Amino acid sequence: MTQRRAILSGSTFEEQIGYARAVVHGDAVHVSGTTGFDYTDMTISEDVVEQAEQCLRNVGAALKEAGCTFADVVRVRYLLPDRADFEPCWPVLRRCFGDVRPAATMLVCGLADPRMKIEIEVYAQRSAR
Repeated sequence: MTQRRAILSGSTFEEQIGYARAVVHGDAVHVSGTTGFDYTDMTISEDVVEQAEQCLRNVGAALKEAGCTFADVVRVRYLLPDRADFEPCWPVLRRCFGDVRPAATMLVCGLADPRMKIEIEVYAQRSAR
């Protein structure tokens, strides 16, 4: 039987909505859509690039707890309410994914809170290296 383990970040959203920051299922790691909130004090920058940086810190922490790094990411999904905000984030995203080259999709959509300007979801394979 495949082991399943939930990883929690301490975000109040996880408790309020009923989800985990990430789920490890066998060698697969599914990281939920992660926004630019700093979960230590539930603050969020108004700047999309700073939000992208915080998203990646949050995703990186979940990957680390799952026994992964960004090098194990095989799929990334970017969600933004404003398509014009995507390109300014590219240098930040490239730092994490430029050498990894995961499959990627960018979607323009509404997010749960109007302060959120980007959300990042990743899938990693622990045995990918």
